[in-house]
Amino acid sequence: MVASSRVLLVLDLALLAAVSCLAGTAAALSTEYYNKRCPSLQPTVRSAVARAVAADPNAGAAVLRLFFHDCFVNGCDASVLLDDGTAPGEKGAGPNANSLRGYEVIDAAKSAVEAACPGAVSCADVLAIAARDAVSLLGGPSWNVRMGRRDARSASRDAANANLPGPGSGLPALVAAFKAKGLSARDMTALSGVHTVGRARCAEFRGRVNANAGEAINATFAAGLRGACPAAGGADGALAPLDPVTPDAFDNGYFRALVERRGLLHSDQELFNGGSQDALVRKYASNGAAFFSDFAKAMVRMGNLAPAPGTPLEVRINCRRPN
Repeated sequence: MVASSRVLLVLDLALLAAVSCLAGTAAALSTEYYNKRCPSLQPTVRSAVARAVAADPNAGAAVLRLFFHDCFVNGCDASVLLDDGTAPGEKGAGPNANSLRGYEVIDAAKSAVEAACPGAVSCADVLAIAARDAVSLLGGPSWNVRMGRRDARSASRDAANANLPGPGSGLPALVAAFKAKGLSARDMTALSGVHTVGRARCAEFRGRVNANAGEAINATFAAGLRGACPAAGGADGALAPLDPVTPDAFDNGYFRALVERRGLLHSDQELFNGGSQDALVRKYASNGAAFFSDFAKAMVRMGNLAPAPGTPLEVRINCRRPN
């Protein structure tokens, strides 16, 4: 009976730790935030991500995209993981609907963390760690993840539609979108290197490969894609790799493809099209170590994006719904 009472007390304290707090009172992020609260956190998350990537390498790219789409909309608060509630959430936004995936990977990681450390770790921190692990498991760099985030209690479809750059974005729009988040043009180019893994839907590159005027594209590359993604339509869901050479390896192949005019999306090729980022793209294409270093630093900076002060936050027990 005494032992049972102690277990109940621990569970009650864990639930109390998950109650809402305000962004303005949240502690500063720290790499040591969970050292005492949940010492097994990072290996627990890595194990879940490793299982997913071993089963499907594209799961790593999916988790990475989740992190980007979360942080760019009202900060890194796991709002992208929420199912629709009384108001439309981010999952159904234009850049996310029928495109964003990997939710089940975060669900599995969060469940394992809850079993080890009930009520202690936010979904936002699980997602940040999972994104880092997805990169390193696919052959890319690693970095120390700063933790201590809290989870949003709601999500905004309008904010997702307004904040996420689309595949048709030009270079000025891309630079402006990242600048609005406090990220430099160099950060933008390095972070775009996430497209060295993963696939895109035909609906996102149809115009580019079907000889639209003004597209800087390798003719042979475009011709090879038109069969699966014809101008007439009807194949919106057909997939093509963002890196045509090593689509499941996190390397600098994406930048080599840009130099060869084989960027899949218009927004990709805009990084190497006679503009301000050409020299940096050439550097990354020839120096993978430079890309890895800049990418890791930019991921830390992006991971620092926080919700607006006064945003209702909590540590969600289930990443798909508020407590």
